[in-house]
Amino acid sequence: MSATPTLKPRLNVFLCAPRGFCAGVVRAIDIVEHALRKFGAPVYVRHEIVHNRYVVEGLKRKGAIFVEELDEVPDNGAPVVFSAHGVPKAVPVEAESRKLLAIDATCPLVTKVHREAEIHYRRGRKVVLVGHKGHTEVIGTMGQLPEGAVVLVESPEDVAALPFPADEPIAYVTQTTLSVDDMQEVVNALQEKYPQIAGPHKQDICYATTNRQEAVKEIAHKVDAFIVVGSPNSSNSQRLKEVAERNGCRRAQLVLRATDIDWSQLEGVASLGVTAGASAPEVLVEEILDAVGEKFELVIDTITTATEDVSFPLPRTLREKVA
Repeated sequence: MSATPTLKPRLNVFLCAPRGFCAGVVRAIDIVEHALRKFGAPVYVRHEIVHNRYVVEGLKRKGAIFVEELDEVPDNGAPVVFSAHGVPKAVPVEAESRKLLAIDATCPLVTKVHREAEIHYRRGRKVVLVGHKGHTEVIGTMGQLPEGAVVLVESPEDVAALPFPADEPIAYVTQTTLSVDDMQEVVNALQEKYPQIAGPHKQDICYATTNRQEAVKEIAHKVDAFIVVGSPNSSNSQRLKEVAERNGCRRAQLVLRATDIDWSQLEGVASLGVTAGASAPEVLVEEILDAVGEKFELVIDTITTATEDVSFPLPRTLREKVA
């Protein structure tokens, strides 16, 4: 008599939509791939093109070489791509002085923040940047203006410590990948301390960051556990994990690949939320669902909170017909 097969426990999976790649990430990856087709390998990329190791390794296999600084790029005519997070102004100046073929993959929504900061500075305002110290995007934004012209704040406590008088002409801009709620706390503190402070006409936090956080908020209080697909160095992915925790789901984990799953966090759960950061490809979501499906009988439901149809054109250098 054959043994009765062990039935897998049922797991209701709620997939967030939208999730995964945003328009800025798609454009950045497309830029590297178009450059490889047009100019051939190698194509140099300053910093990770997006914060996802899987994506970076895939581009390396196609002929991209990732460097930290331009002094690692040889003067051999090979193109160099600036990452989606943006770079300080000194970087393209150096590239031009060396006659490097520079291609800027900065997300247009990050470029918008750069332009805002420059306008405020030209109008004589002190510029405050709300963001995370050391993040690539923050370094790029602060590098748009002379050293010391931008003051970084990360919390309401940082705002309280600002030395400017209440009547000082002042403006703020923000990193595009912050937690919407955290950002609002800091902005509220700025507006309370500096009632005349100037801000962006439209929120600097990008549409994709906002939409992905809203989708997580919709699901987090309904599930026993949450998996955010993304890299540990991805700011927007880290924020999604935090949003899940703050909105009622204590078992939230950020994983890049299926091998990173902490299975102890899924013991005894009946429902699971799944999303992906803006730099995480859908293939990794599928890989993780396949891994979970080996241990559970999955019932998958997609929860859609917004529809995205944003796209950004390639730089002019790459718009010509690719051979």
